[in-house]
Amino acid sequence: MTPVLIAGEWVSANAKRGFRAHDPKTSEPIGDEFPVSDWSDCDAALSAAVGAAEALEACSGDQIASFLDAYAGGLAGNAEAICRQAEEETALPYQPRLADVEMPRTVNQLRLAAEAARVGAWRAPVVDAAANIRSCYGPLGPVFVLGPNNFPLAFNAVSGGDFAAAIATGNPVIAKAHPAHPATTRLLAQAAQAAAAEAGLPAASVQLLYGVENEHGLRMAADPRLAAVAFTGSRPAGLALKAAADAVGKPIYLEMSSVNPVFFLPGAVAERRDALIEELAGSCLMAAGQFCTCPNLFVLHAGDDAEAVLQGVQDRFQQRPAGALFAEAVVRGLASSIASLKAAGAEVACGGAEAGDAGFRFQNTLLKTTGDAFLANPAALQTEAFGPVSLAVVVRDGEQAVQVARHIEGSLTGSIYSSTQGDDDALALRLQQTLRRRVGRLINDKMPTGVAVSPAMNHGGPFPATGNPGFTAVGIPASLRRFAKLDCYDNVRPARLPACLAD
Repeated sequence: MTPVLIAGEWVSANAKRGFRAHDPKTSEPIGDEFPVSDWSDCDAALSAAVGAAEALEACSGDQIASFLDAYAGGLAGNAEAICRQAEEETALPYQPRLADVEMPRTVNQLRLAAEAARVGAWRAPVVDAAANIRSCYGPLGPVFVLGPNNFPLAFNAVSGGDFAAAIATGNPVIAKAHPAHPATTRLLAQAAQAAAAEAGLPAASVQLLYGVENEHGLRMAADPRLAAVAFTGSRPAGLALKAAADAVGKPIYLEMSSVNPVFFLPGAVAERRDALIEELAGSCLMAAGQFCTCPNLFVLHAGDDAEAVLQGVQDRFQQRPAGALFAEAVVRGLASSIASLKAAGAEVACGGAEAGDAGFRFQNTLLKTTGDAFLANPAALQTEAFGPVSLAVVVRDGEQAVQVARHIEGSLTGSIYSSTQGDDDALALRLQQTLRRRVGRLINDKMPTGVAVSPAMNHGGPFPATGNPGFTAVGIPASLRRFAKLDCYDNVRPARLPACLAD
């Protein structure tokens, strides 16, 4: 089986079983066998990370930045091989998705993290010279990062935003690969190891396990040697990790499920109905709906225009082929979610079942319900459906639209489409005031898919979108402070102060 990366060395895993990736287009297993490590590997990685954390304290921001820059350069230099491997394991297209969008984004966020480490503004130093009390943010300690299936590069546990933020703040990372793309993760980790050696970082600054038994993952989350956990994935897995971390007071940053509601106001539909249909269908079906920001729920006002929008969306869902999903588990999850939504009163307008094509596929699915039905059972009608699925909620009027907004659970995004002539302004403002408390990113007149790598971006939101509404997984320097602790120096001699607190 493929070796794991522990304490700077690729070593044989202690594993009783292994796994292989699958080609989503055919559902056939592909590539090498990767180990599911037992506790001894986890234990060794944790102990090595403790030593690395202490050694990283002596590394300057410039040295950490050198690692991140070298790593970014290594990925850029091997971009074709990495993107081809990711294409094979995920069925995401080499171009434009992987080579033209995701790899440049990954390289860019590593370089932005490098600049943040170099400048050090994330430390936010505060000096009270009169009282001789000073404070700044500093490293937290070893971070366990678990990446998702849907971004094999930009959110990968060993190259994504969580990884970059943790390393930039001076913390070693133990990465757990996602089973959907282990060979891609291996290539990334090899580049990271080479860059760490070039920059002179401690050997265990970056470690990689391909898989761990569930009980061992929970045990790691609670282990006192670990300082924090970062997870992107499903709500059940995230909540299990949260329970383990919460039980011992461990910081854990979770990105889980989000329905990303879109409100189409009457003026917008009257002005540009066909364009809205195209935008919604394109957003829902992009990458077979496998985005955390996929619009899984949209709201229309009853009337002829609503029927025309529903018919237009249904037509486009039926016209487009079912896309390849990352794994059989995604197909099973969709079948379960659709059954739950139907049991809660949603009606299937099209799709609703596995596609008959080869590979992991599910029919593009449009469901619909009324505002009355949604308000009678809002929790069940927001069941997570990760894939090409959206639920239309047809409301009587603006007042009911506001009531629906009040029952939206915590979400990454919330979008409002309104008239360009101001016809919907009063209702749009009421909806915005309501949604603002329920979403991390409020959007006007565009779909939620696509998360810009910007210092002003918030890729977070109230529970259950994330486990903590005050932090973001995207946006530097804000994302870095998840993995930092506030250090106070009271009457500490000048020679013993961090450089950022010197007079």
